[in-house]
Amino acid sequence: MDASCVTSPLCTWLVATCMSVTCGADHSACPSMFGSSKRQSKWARGRRRVLSKCSSEPRTGSISSPCGSSIQGLMSSCLAFEPCHEYYSSKGLSSLGFYSLFGSKNVHLNRRQRSLNRPPHSGEAMAVAVQPAKEVATRNKPLTKQRRVVVTGMGVVTPLGHEPDVFYNNLLEGVSGISEIEAFDCAQFPTRIAGEIKSFSTDGWVVPKLSKRMDKFMLYLLTAGKKALADGGITEDVMNDLDKAKCGVLIGSAMGGMKVFNDAIEALRVSYKKMNPFCVPFATTNMGSAMLAMDLGWMGPNYSISTACATSNFCILNAANHITRGEADVMLCGGSDAAIIPIGLGGFVACRALSQRNTDPTKASRPWDINRDGFVMGEGAGVLLLEELEHAKRRGANIYAEFLGGSFTCDAYHMTEPHPDGNAPSLWFLL
Repeated sequence: MDASCVTSPLCTWLVATCMSVTCGADHSACPSMFGSSKRQSKWARGRRRVLSKCSSEPRTGSISSPCGSSIQGLMSSCLAFEPCHEYYSSKGLSSLGFYSLFGSKNVHLNRRQRSLNRPPHSGEAMAVAVQPAKEVATRNKPLTKQRRVVVTGMGVVTPLGHEPDVFYNNLLEGVSGISEIEAFDCAQFPTRIAGEIKSFSTDGWVVPKLSKRMDKFMLYLLTAGKKALADGGITEDVMNDLDKAKCGVLIGSAMGGMKVFNDAIEALRVSYKKMNPFCVPFATTNMGSAMLAMDLGWMGPNYSISTACATSNFCILNAANHITRGEADVMLCGGSDAAIIPIGLGGFVACRALSQRNTDPTKASRPWDINRDGFVMGEGAGVLLLEELEHAKRRGANIYAEFLGGSFTCDAYHMTEPHPDGNAPSLWFLL
């Protein structure tokens, strides 16, 4: 038998051959292997041919197992093969090329080692274990410089004001934006208060044609997004110098265009011809980011995330990750919602999630108070302009803060209530 299997010193081999077969001396008691004496005679003729070939042909190369003692138990079992005479007259595995695995070829075996290297009898077990080779050292990957993310612009549309300074000062002074709902008659509902925007205009921010068709959540989004650009010093000249493929929009919404979709259902009661042709796309949560990107010509990452009250936090962290990974240099991120409509209010009332402090609306929102009785709905938008630090420095941008990192978690407890023990991991940001 001519075997040319080359043993590689770089590999870690574990060769084990175990045979425990009870066969007669003449190998006639193996019906499961051969099935009949006629098939066995055919194997016997094959055995004689292999033995004659093994004794006549020279052995070349490094033999890893075919004529080694580790296969002796297998060959001498029901397959009715025996090693050739050259094996018995050899000095063991070292003469068959195994010295490359164990060390030098000039290894002298004592009597005990030679006895252990003898082939076992038929039916016995034999195992050969090869020591693992030295592991190849892997090259360390070169370290890449961490891209830093900073906040260079802010835009808001809220019940407390439509400018960041006005909004922030009202927060510091404890001003509440919660009041009685005026957009529709809610006398039939047990909750009649919300954080409703009383006055809002899209003049100078959204073209009149679109403002008549869009849902309010999209109008808030477009206005806050463009205000963030203006606050960040992204003028028309700066905009022309930006790499639009590296500028993205990631502004989410928890509820999407509920008003547009609800109006379409009411129009459908009359006829489908009365429906807003944009009711379906304008109801989806991602269309706000898409419309703003089309208005600006930004072709970077563009999508939305919808995770209820945590939507904006998720969008901010994902937008920062896009900049950190080098997928974008500038990102508009945040959230927008406008669900203070009958179907939105009624849905939350039905699941008993809203506060009913109608007589004292300014004190209704108290999430950490032991006497809380639910949350309060609100509407508006908040958008941040995130930018890669060196990119912001090159254009001389005003930097408000640096984004250091954040995480995503879930308390896995209830749809609207926080965990009673408060021991769930929290979503955090470092600024």
